[in-house]
Amino acid sequence: MSAAEAGRRSRVVAGALYTAVCAVLAVVAAWPVYAGSAFVVLVAVAVPVAAGIVALSVWRRWGGWVTAALVAGAFAVLAVPLAVPSRLGGPLDLVRGLGEAFAGVVLAWKDLVTVDLPIGDYRNLLVPALVVFLAGTAATLALAVRADRLAPFAVVSGLAMSGFGLFFGRTSTSAPVVVGPLSLAAPVETAIGVAAVLSSVLWLAWRTRDERVRALRRASERGAVSVPRRRSRTDRRRAALGAGMLVVAVVAAVAVVPSVAADADRRVLRSAAGPEREIAEAVSPLSEYRAMFSDARADDVLFRVDTAGTAPERIRVATLDAYDGEVFRSSGARAGAFVRVPSTLPRTDGRAVEADIEIGDLGGIWMPTAGRLVRATFQGEREGLLADRFYYSVDAQAGVQIADGGLAPGDRYRIDAVEPVDADATTLSPPGIDEGVAGGDNLRRWVEEHATGRSGADLMALVRLLRERGYLSHGLARAEGAPAPAWTADLPGYQLQPSASGHSLARIDTMFQRLLEREDDPRAEASGNFVAAVGDDEQFAVATALIARELGFPARVVVGARVSSSDPGVATCDDGECRARDLSAWTEVQGDDGRWAPIDVTPQWELSPSLEVTQQRDPENVTEVRPDTVDEVVPPDPVQEDNALDDDESTDDGLDLAWLWPILRVVGISLLIVLILFGPFLAILVAKGLRRRGRRRDPDPRAAIAGGWDEYVDAGVDAGRELRPSSTRRELAEAFDTPAGLRLADDADRAVFSSRTVTADEASAFWRIVDAERRTLTRQRGWWRRVRAAVSLRSFLRFFAPRPSRRRPPHRDERGKRTSTGRRTTT
Repeated sequence: MSAAEAGRRSRVVAGALYTAVCAVLAVVAAWPVYAGSAFVVLVAVAVPVAAGIVALSVWRRWGGWVTAALVAGAFAVLAVPLAVPSRLGGPLDLVRGLGEAFAGVVLAWKDLVTVDLPIGDYRNLLVPALVVFLAGTAATLALAVRADRLAPFAVVSGLAMSGFGLFFGRTSTSAPVVVGPLSLAAPVETAIGVAAVLSSVLWLAWRTRDERVRALRRASERGAVSVPRRRSRTDRRRAALGAGMLVVAVVAAVAVVPSVAADADRRVLRSAAGPEREIAEAVSPLSEYRAMFSDARADDVLFRVDTAGTAPERIRVATLDAYDGEVFRSSGARAGAFVRVPSTLPRTDGRAVEADIEIGDLGGIWMPTAGRLVRATFQGEREGLLADRFYYSVDAQAGVQIADGGLAPGDRYRIDAVEPVDADATTLSPPGIDEGVAGGDNLRRWVEEHATGRSGADLMALVRLLRERGYLSHGLARAEGAPAPAWTADLPGYQLQPSASGHSLARIDTMFQRLLEREDDPRAEASGNFVAAVGDDEQFAVATALIARELGFPARVVVGARVSSSDPGVATCDDGECRARDLSAWTEVQGDDGRWAPIDVTPQWELSPSLEVTQQRDPENVTEVRPDTVDEVVPPDPVQEDNALDDDESTDDGLDLAWLWPILRVVGISLLIVLILFGPFLAILVAKGLRRRGRRRDPDPRAAIAGGWDEYVDAGVDAGRELRPSSTRRELAEAFDTPAGLRLADDADRAVFSSRTVTADEASAFWRIVDAERRTLTRQRGWWRRVRAAVSLRSFLRFFAPRPSRRRPPHRDERGKRTSTGRRTTT
């Protein structure tokens, strides 16, 4: 076996090993993303197919374009069975699956970061994995076995394969590994990163050493240098230094980086994806709660709940976890990011429930769900659109629908969920909280006077007391003779008490101020009537959340409806029809074990507040109302109309150019797209034109002729001609083989080396020949080659190519290539 064949075989073996390591690391990194058997089958098929294509191309000595075409063909063949297995069926399904696969090459990457993990074989989201393991493996192996300067770029594709799983993976890191007193954070991610970088560095180091050794052997065979049989002390010191640097780098990556990033949030691509903008722009459902009880909306059917199996007790519409002192809203992140849902979510312990929900006049982006969702199956005309735009937060147990602005009447879907059976707030212990808006002074005073402890049972005792001393009211007072509000139809004997809407800190603090004043009134003790807080679920849910936070419980507010309830004071949906007046809000608190427990907060309505108190003070609207300022406007003097005036004398308001803006906008966007796509090529053409213009207009005719020769050489280099180093002008002209090339070489030599005077006319005549020769060089190839020559950068880069030195002795050349000592580079 010759030395060349041995070198080629060693490159192939080393490249194959490096590619295999990259593929294994990529599988480990991407497993949390898919975590399914379909992913295993995809990898087991895609990697060998990619390796086979590269091996065939190397054996047949095919170029890169042929290899890329084969990889594209393999993708077309394997896309449906591997990446879109749900479309394996009839011919029509196969065609649809192929379309989804090719669309997924562009679109599935964005969808990948909006779906909750693990994805499995959901829709066409295996397409990115097929691209990574088919095209990535082929690119890494094809570059790694090359012998030219493109080989080191295999590291780029190899690291990209491992980075796929890391960047598209979970927002949380793997569980730390504890070894004695040491705790290693994010062990899996750290191991993948260290292994990927270390394998790349080792392969590059081996590649560099192998090239150097073979260059020395070639030089030794030519007698230029002798290769020592043993490694020198310098070589051993260099190897030890490199190994030490690698050890230090690995120790720093394993010990320092995880410890620094242990308490930091992991930012991956899916961290910035989701419906956060829509959630931030949406009005808080709690702010719209009071409007649902108006006479215009009280009887509107918001949604219908039908079930053939176990019905859920609560229908959750929105979970609100962020309170700024004015409005309770959803943070979209603090309670868990909203992501798209794959086919199913993991089923937890609890009572399995199912329900068919049909949307009525609900509207908005908040989608009714129940418990902890397992699966949502959409139906109807907008089935596909609703499935694509549905986002769910497992931590918040809430869903949003952003299809065309949100839910529409007639949208239908089925939900399978799990409701917890052990969610009892009395059994919880407070974990303590360090953030969130605290209640006002009156709320804290009321809690201090009535709280006997800080446990869940103490919290429930405060909530019961608050509900008993509160009174249900969904609106302000009505005029005399006006009919009773529609929402009081189910409350026989109800006495209307006015209350203001809103749930700001001022509104809640005023409610507790009334409670404290009533408790301090001796007439309340005599009558046994301590009812003073008037409001509805909007205020009482927020008040309960603030009380829970005072005791150290994380709390949030849920807006929804009750399908059934053992509490007679809570409204329920009749016959599965949830009307606007059936909406309710409740508070959920979290214990130190992570469980969330619901707390009903609807105040009682049987015992009305004492008239002695209510007549003393009307309910205050905490929002300051300022009267609108009215400025007197003097009308203009009347203008006498003269019908006898000619139409030609009427004033013209000017030319209407409103139609021009859409045209300019479309033209501007089109020009911007063209500039982005073709701007780099246009810049190359402009740079070449400016270079040619500068050479042609050089004031020194001798320099202009030399510049013309350089332009001729640059045209040949851009056209694909080989520029042999240390060649004379005549040798280059003979190599380029153009009709007037030798004449250009002789004229350039005479102009540069002779002592005679060169005129401007001679320079102009020389440049006319150069222009003709440039056209000859470009027209000898096809149209595509001419385009490539026009935008080629080889003529700019040829001046940066390494030149052989005349002063270096031949026996010092490490690569065994003798340098030319008798010629000068003339170009």
